[in-house]
Amino acid sequence: MRIASLHTYPVKGCHRLNHDEARVEPWGLAGDRRWMIVDAEGVGITQRDAPLLTRLTARPRPGGLHLSAPGLSDIDISEPGADATVKVRIFRNKTPIPARVADTTWVSTLLGRDARLVWQADPTTRALTESVNSGDSVNLADGYPVLLASTASLDALNDRLVESGDEPVPIHRFRPNIVVTGAPAWAEDDWHGRRLRIGDLTFRVAGGCARCLVTTIDQETGETDRQPLHVLGRHRRFGTELLFAVNLIPDLPGVIRVGDPVTPPGDRVLGES
Repeated sequence: MRIASLHTYPVKGCHRLNHDEARVEPWGLAGDRRWMIVDAEGVGITQRDAPLLTRLTARPRPGGLHLSAPGLSDIDISEPGADATVKVRIFRNKTPIPARVADTTWVSTLLGRDARLVWQADPTTRALTESVNSGDSVNLADGYPVLLASTASLDALNDRLVESGDEPVPIHRFRPNIVVTGAPAWAEDDWHGRRLRIGDLTFRVAGGCARCLVTTIDQETGETDRQPLHVLGRHRRFGTELLFAVNLIPDLPGVIRVGDPVTPPGDRVLGES
């Protein structure tokens, strides 16, 4: 197995950035989902209720972020100071975490509603509660620091889509950070609770990623469809969840690169006493 591609999403829900290499930090890839747009109540706005976010391109720059979107002038946003700190929620039912307000006007114009762009100044303040290690933390992703997807599993899913008379979907529908090639389809189902080596680094595989309506949104246009969620419901249902790709927790920081080898997991590591 090898890394086929690497991706980050600087603002939660925005269009992806592609990378030849990426620095792995304890809470996720460097520059990945440290910014988020929230509503007037401080709850994160995602593609689930704002597919227009697919047209938002965000590029990190020293001390801030460069934003662009169709119909709006580009803007440079600076990382706000501590006096702009507020409490926000990833989802309405999640625990509030501190963030700093960076902009209200540009993102409100983009979405046509009251909104604020916030920055996660200190990712260590959001504990990864699903982890067995008390020191683990996470950026503004839904649940875990890193998401890994397999091209073979996508091919298997697309075969099912074609059988049902639907068009295949690209890997970007699943918004992964790391895409690997060379593994058998669905091999990642057997990685849960084990440690995966990628390049010189190791990651704990926390489990499969439960999928939602975002997979039905074209990441280039924002248009929605019923697939691949319906096919996932028929062929990838585990209990109440529809799974595709796996969540990872980094062990140590470092750098990974496209082409790096990926070694299948060995002994079980999660849930050990």
